[in-house]
Amino acid sequence: MTAGRFISLEGGEGAGKSTQLRALAAALRVRGLEVVETREPGGSEGAEAIRALLLTGGADRWSPRAEALLFAAARADHIEKTIRPALERGAWVLSDRFLDSSRAYQGQGELSDADILALHRIGSAGFLPDRTLLLTLPEAEASGRARARDGDTTDRIGGRASDFHRAVADAFTRFAQEESDRVHGVDASGPAEVVTVRLLDAIEDLLP
Repeated sequence: MTAGRFISLEGGEGAGKSTQLRALAAALRVRGLEVVETREPGGSEGAEAIRALLLTGGADRWSPRAEALLFAAARADHIEKTIRPALERGAWVLSDRFLDSSRAYQGQGELSDADILALHRIGSAGFLPDRTLLLTLPEAEASGRARARDGDTTDRIGGRASDFHRAVADAFTRFAQEESDRVHGVDASGPAEVVTVRLLDAIEDLLP
């Protein structure tokens, strides 16, 4: 049996992760691979229940520590119920967000990157993707895409202030610089089909 691979797609609001995940999954299926498309928070029954708690309600519904714990709990269930079983049968798993989103978003403020990684070590034994594809866009273009997609409707995290999202983008950039073996930046500008080709190029060495 060919070993499965786990690929996460990361990036800020409006980077096109969901669109590109579907396109990348389709391209991999053409190559004869079984592909599981999933997302965070969510991806399993328990994690989807936690997702509803995390993304609805007021901005102050959860303290930073409670929010980080909920994300870690959702991820633990996601890995146990969805990701590991798929990898064990040889499937490729593509996830719209994973640990690096928690590091970038929940790591702003009173929790450090080390705190988020400690929660992940406890909840998920430090499990990481084979590759993380970081979709990058200039801030103005990303904001315009997000507005076109969401209009006036955003979840409690996506609706945070622009300086928060700028700090998130800076954190993602730092991860790509510091963990370049795993995290690969991919230019998300231009036609969607061109971006998909760039993503395929970024995982070419993992393909059977």
